[in-house]
Amino acid sequence: MSHPTTPASLYPNTEEPIPVLEEAVATSADFPSEEVIPLVEETATVGKRQVVTGRVRVRTVTDTIEEIAKANVQRETAEVTRVPVDRVVEAAPEVRTEGDVTIVPVVEEVLVVDKRLVLKEELLIRRRVETETREVPVTLRKQRAIVERLAPDTATPDPEKEMPQ
Repeated sequence: MSHPTTPASLYPNTEEPIPVLEEAVATSADFPSEEVIPLVEETATVGKRQVVTGRVRVRTVTDTIEEIAKANVQRETAEVTRVPVDRVVEAAPEVRTEGDVTIVPVVEEVLVVDKRLVLKEELLIRRRVETETREVPVTLRKQRAIVERLAPDTATPDPEKEMPQ
């Protein structure tokens, strides 16, 4: 008989079968100095699953706010003053500015025995800036979000039933 721990490939001509673990334990009287200890091994399998722990409902609400919009508006006007001059000049004077007044000469050719350039008048143009405050009512829209936490066992809500109109 062969040794229980010896592989069969070492003794190819042996016709005697190799004892199985149960047979080796049952015939342990044949081998008083050896004991067979079965070895056991445990394995663990890890898995995961999805669990609903709660629900969240988010909706937006648009509020309308009436406010007064204020702005400064400017209006510019021109004040024209005619100043008669009636003076003969050799050439047409240039447009000139004195302070905040722009002077535009107006000339006319007059037919006489000799031709002379006569300064008929000057236009004094003064610019004025007026500022006034206007108040115009405007409608502004502002959205805010409402978040509700629901229990996990709550059925899926029907959004049309619970939304305020």
